Amino acid sequence: MKTKLFALALATGLFLNSCSSSDDPTPVTPPATGEITGTFTANKTYAYGNYTLKGIVKINSGVTVTFEAGSTITIDKATGDNALVVLKGGKLITQGTADKPVVFTEKSKLPGSWGGIIVYGDAPAKVAGGGTTGTSEDGNKISYGGTNAADNSGSLVYTRVEYAGSKLADGEKENNGFTFYSVGSGTTLDHLVSYKGADDGFEFFGGTVSMTNAISYGNYDDSFDWQDGWQGSTNTNWYAYQTGKGNYGMEIEASLNDNAFGPKISNITLKRAAGNVPEANDNQVDAFQFKREGNGEYSNIIIDGYGNYTTTDGKTTYKGSAVSILDGVTNDHQVKTGKIKLLNVKITNTTNINPIGATDAIVVAFPTGNFVPSNTATGASLTAGAWATVDGVDLTK
Repeated sequence: MKTKLFALALATGLFLNSCSSSDDPTPVTPPATGEITGTFTANKTYAYGNYTLKGIVKINSGVTVTFEAGSTITIDKATGDNALVVLKGGKLITQGTADKPVVFTEKSKLPGSWGGIIVYGDAPAKVAGGGTTGTSEDGNKISYGGTNAADNSGSLVYTRVEYAGSKLADGEKENNGFTFYSVGSGTTLDHLVSYKGADDGFEFFGGTVSMTNAISYGNYDDSFDWQDGWQGSTNTNWYAYQTGKGNYGMEIEASLNDNAFGPKISNITLKRAAGNVPEANDNQVDAFQFKREGNGEYSNIIIDGYGNYTTTDGKTTYKGSAVSILDGVTNDHQVKTGKIKLLNVKITNTTNINPIGATDAIVVAFPTGNFVPSNTATGASLTAGAWATVDGVDLTK
């Protein structure tokens, strides 16, 4: 009898212990909240949370600002000019992951609603006239161009910028999703998305930084753009999808400097959706456009959808091409001397498969082996996930 009572007590205890453990769930920490404004003068880490950014927020030299994975930073264009600016010597670190990206978005979800992320580094630039410094056109009017090729402005990883492209103050032009002024090779740019901005998806003004696994989706101007002697050399997996409104897939220039160097990019996909139109009065409908001594080496490329564009009145048709050379000096100094290479290029749904000049006076003939069409190119290879999904749409397809 005692044995039976002991067994019953033991079983009852185990049952109660089991129920007790299941009734004590692990506490869940709610997302943090707060407003981001002003200028950072000391290091700051933002825990996972939902924040608002107000005004032109700046990160001073010597200061590091960090956002943990999964954080969302929302901007409201009704508050005026808004942007996140990393000044030379400052660092921005976004610790996103594939399933928990760091997202900068805007309340109205309208392209051109804020200034995006703008980063200043201390790497070299070569501006128009051969100078080594320039003044930014973003409205901040800050001098850029330095001497430290390996400069480190932080680490942007699994990060998405949405609905950027506004002008700031009396800036000369709209800003981009991501803008990099003289950013150095010590900076990490990986798994970035620029989504539905009113200007370029990504733009580089000089610098040596490289970018991997990047998506430019639905931006009104060019998907990728650079000038002032940008020389990133380890870029790979760039994907552009132009839909609704958009100009060049890549606008490539060197500010009229015949440089001995140029960027290198592998695994590129440039796609233009049916019905996409260029911005008013721009009529820019090429996948690659080289001008003002732009050059570089590009490989494993898919180009799709760059057909001719006829204006709405039906009076004028602009040539759509895989590659367009805009001016004679670029043709003479860059194409003819072998400083532009496009290797393993698969071209579909595009009117002019062979490279052309912007006018009939520019006769383009690449040296043998420098423009190589192919049916085997695979283009960008990106893994889908929350980092590249907006409103249920997978941006990698």
